[in-house]
Amino acid sequence: MRQDELKEFLDAKAAQYEHPRFLESDPLQIPHRFSSKADIEISAFLTATIAWGNRKSIINNATRMMELLDNAPAEFIRNHNDAALDKLSDFVHRTFNGNDFIYFVKSLQNIYRHHGGLEGLFHKNADPTSLQSTISHFKTVFFELPHLQRTTKHISDPAKGSAAKRINMFLRWMVRNSGTGVDFGLWKSLSPSLLSCPLDVHSGNVARKLGLLKRKQNDAKAVMELDKNLRRLDPLDPVKYDFALFGLGVFEKF
Repeated sequence: MRQDELKEFLDAKAAQYEHPRFLESDPLQIPHRFSSKADIEISAFLTATIAWGNRKSIINNATRMMELLDNAPAEFIRNHNDAALDKLSDFVHRTFNGNDFIYFVKSLQNIYRHHGGLEGLFHKNADPTSLQSTISHFKTVFFELPHLQRTTKHISDPAKGSAAKRINMFLRWMVRNSGTGVDFGLWKSLSPSLLSCPLDVHSGNVARKLGLLKRKQNDAKAVMELDKNLRRLDPLDPVKYDFALFGLGVFEKF
């Protein structure tokens, strides 16, 4: 396809899949259960953190996470004590366990107390062309408290070659807002033009079939290549095409 034909095709697919019914089977439904900014962004961050594997399992375990946080994640993060953390210790989602969960709660409390919250931290270190280096800065701050080394694997780092799919997905949820009721657009301090596609096996395979990606590995270099090509199609909102690539791969077996 010519570039104009590809854009027309992907614009139509993005519009088709960026619809509230998308939430029926997607983990993004979890933060949509809340109304305050802090509850939304904290629940979204924790949900994105465990968003790998079977989507039904992700939704069930993210729901369990919120129940353990008394279905008031911001209040729990800000005001928990050590006794309140004990009930988190039995949580498990694949390799994310109770010790990881407890550290995430402590680190989020530190971020809201000392770094201006999640949005403030990302905004402070934002790069003018991409948020990938910003993710690396975020990881450094996130693990500034004493922690188990094993827990660090649950925040990816593009500077070390990772595609950082889950955190790029979280940033899409927070920054984009096309008025469809899917992504939130809560973070006005960051531009959607800076976002990167949450690259996974589905979006990667479709992108290769469409000529948007040549690199075989789904890594940081592939994200940069896909960024470049998606921004040619829409420089202001390139990550809307995540809906098209994901939908074509998962629902249409493209």
